[in-house]
Amino acid sequence: MNDRQKKIFLAICITVPFLLYSVYYYGMIIKNAPYRFAEFDSMVFKYGYNDSLVNQYDSKTGDYQYVNSKDSLVKMHLKLTKDDLLYLHRKAADLGFWDFPVDETKDDTAKIRSPRYYIEFNYKRKSKKVTFDEAYNGDPKLIDANEQLIKEIKSKLSDAEGRQKQ
Repeated sequence: MNDRQKKIFLAICITVPFLLYSVYYYGMIIKNAPYRFAEFDSMVFKYGYNDSLVNQYDSKTGDYQYVNSKDSLVKMHLKLTKDDLLYLHRKAADLGFWDFPVDETKDDTAKIRSPRYYIEFNYKRKSKKVTFDEAYNGDPKLIDANEQLIKEIKSKLSDAEGRQKQ
């Protein structure tokens, strides 16, 4: 063997096992990811002031109720499309929802009337629940991520309601 063949042999002996191991390792991580859309079951979204979460949506049953501008409770059956749910799942993943703390409420909320949100994503093997209060004074990036996710969920619900009325 000359020097060139030795270098090629050495490069193959090092890179091929490394590439095979990398494909195997990352393939297992992706396969065992805890929150995959293929295992998505349902989403629950509730909001209101303090502990009275009157406005509610459950994607499994399609039950949607909210208080309109005339202070009357509106109940309807509203189904989000698979694309809507996929968008919300991806948005939650982009914003890091899976790493949010479960309880993001302020201790003395009884004195302050502030909006409270409950978001729950259910999967076949796991679920993630987060309670967020707008009076929460934690990490500003976390608060911003919560507000963006809430805005996206409300937007998809209003879009679905608009499609249903047409």
